Amino acid sequence: MTTNHLRNLPADALEHLFGTAEALRSSCARRLASDGGSSERGDVPGWVMITLMSAALVAGLLALATPALAELFNNAMDKVNK
Repeated sequence: MTTNHLRNLPADALEHLFGTAEALRSSCARRLASDGGSSERGDVPGWVMITLMSAALVAGLLALATPALAELFNNAMDKVNK
């Protein structure tokens, strides 16, 4: 959201927006303070990124290898049928 968009918002909408942001900030601060910042839950966004990157890598390799694998399979079937 740009500064111009914020200027055009009504005052009550801005209050709600900033109130929500403040509530989110204080909730995060309370959570970090409660576990000392040493949560054992792991880095979920990092795992999601690794999973998506792995899936993209497999899809890319499959797209490149499919024609060669199909030709290899067809050649093998032709040799068996002879």
